[in-house]
Amino acid sequence: MTNDGGRANEPTSYGLRPPQPPQQQQQQPPYQPHHGQSQPPQVPPQVPHGSPYQPTQTNRHTPAEPDPSVGRLLGGRYRLVSRLGHGGMGTVWLAHDEIVDRDVAVKEPRVPEHLGAQERDTVHRRMRREASSAARIDHPSVVTMHDVVVEDDKPWIVMELVRGQSLADRLQEGTLDPREAARIGLDVLNALNAAHEAGVLHRDVKPDNVLLGRGDRVVLSDFGIAQVEGQQGLTETGAFVGSPEFISPERVLGQRPGPESDLWSLGVVLYAAVEGMSPYRRSNIPATLQAVLSAEPQMPARGSGAFGTIVMQLLRKDPAARPTAAEVRAVLESVARPPQLSPEATRLYQGAGTGGGASGSKWVPPVLHRNRPAQFGLGAAVLAVALVVGLVIFDPFAGDELPEGWEVRSEVEILDAKIAVPEDYRRSQESLTEETRVTFRDPSGVFTISMDQVQKNPDNEVLPPQKAAWEKYYEDGGDNGTEIKEAQYKSATSSFAGSDKAFDNIVDFVPYSDSADDPIRYRYHELIVPGADEVHWRLRVAMPAEGDAVTDGEELFSNVVEHLEIESKYLP
Repeated sequence: MTNDGGRANEPTSYGLRPPQPPQQQQQQPPYQPHHGQSQPPQVPPQVPHGSPYQPTQTNRHTPAEPDPSVGRLLGGRYRLVSRLGHGGMGTVWLAHDEIVDRDVAVKEPRVPEHLGAQERDTVHRRMRREASSAARIDHPSVVTMHDVVVEDDKPWIVMELVRGQSLADRLQEGTLDPREAARIGLDVLNALNAAHEAGVLHRDVKPDNVLLGRGDRVVLSDFGIAQVEGQQGLTETGAFVGSPEFISPERVLGQRPGPESDLWSLGVVLYAAVEGMSPYRRSNIPATLQAVLSAEPQMPARGSGAFGTIVMQLLRKDPAARPTAAEVRAVLESVARPPQLSPEATRLYQGAGTGGGASGSKWVPPVLHRNRPAQFGLGAAVLAVALVVGLVIFDPFAGDELPEGWEVRSEVEILDAKIAVPEDYRRSQESLTEETRVTFRDPSGVFTISMDQVQKNPDNEVLPPQKAAWEKYYEDGGDNGTEIKEAQYKSATSSFAGSDKAFDNIVDFVPYSDSADDPIRYRYHELIVPGADEVHWRLRVAMPAEGDAVTDGEELFSNVVEHLEIESKYLP
């Protein structure tokens, strides 16, 4: 991606920066309001996430002065507790509704002092429009407006408090896989569709305005520049309102936007979700707008297949050429939601004894170590990609030759081994205290291949290469006892490299964090190979534990083991 139109090292808010992990916040007890309490606690409570605005920054070396607005009572019922953050049009407060005893979010208009009365009135009317626009829409994925209180001749908007983080904050931690991006995008699409049916265009769909609440809830917020059908616009002629890298070409050209313009923005959001940033981001606003008009981005590398295709269709310059909301919904549902097994496939699965007592027919990619995206279903489009990969990589003529589409990755310097994997699997490496791990991930997110070389260390306890030890490890919950639950373990002796000490582990489990009534099960199939000098290897293929994918996963494991080479000098 280039920075066309900008000078080198030009200081702008559009400089390209890699995702940064969020800073740790000091933990403080949450505010617990009591009946009859007239003042909030002197120490501000821990602020929950959920505002699409950037948190207010303070100098950590200088004690913050008490905010005179804390404790203020609005409309005789809303007590301001602490600042959540701020945006271009206001400050967002955590407040407590003393009438119904619940926490709410309150947006206070923020108008620069230098603006005149007319500009201030425009800001205030725009905020009233935000409340009016959102109030017209009845949908669980649209933030609920509770009230508008006029204090100091300005409107304070009272809305539901969405506890969580924005999609922009989530992307600072890393990109999403296509399944989770599709799930989030589907909820945003449904919110937009409800808005469009109510005659409201959002006009500022971007990751900052997509809130990720509890229970996997997705909420579209900030209708501050929304346009309501039949109402006069509040934007002055020649003024630009919105986020340049997420707006549609027709808006850049000053043409009248329609629902297709919001769908364009959704396409950019989906692209950013899997790639980390908008494909149109440049070093300054003019260059960004020019990119929106003329740049033709490549299909997102992490979201190919049906997901990438629909994203690229949403980014067509001509609004009439973009897919309809119904077409987008069909594709996102196929990616985000699991396919259903046919009765015949269910019968075969149950007869195969794959275990787990699964009551559903869902399967999703395995995700290691309490990864939250493992709770989301995998759609038919990703399944199709997985099946295509399976047809390509699994050679029906077994033998010494590699399956088509595979390659040997030499990891001699890291693992003293060579491992064969599909050539499009992405490699990553992790060095721990007592082991070195190399991981290869399926681009579609269905399977993961990893291999560890473990060295016994007197200063660090490691799991010995013994069946009984591994069985107890998994039955106790895996890493720290909080990795998996409901484990069903079995092992078998392996003939790898002629060793009589190697063995397989097969463990079907539910992620520890999954509290669903009908949890999704996963499988680890592992090969444990003891070596000389208190060294051993662990090869793991992580896969779904049910559905058609378990068959492909087991075949993947067999092919990897068949072509695995460990340096013979380390074998007993």
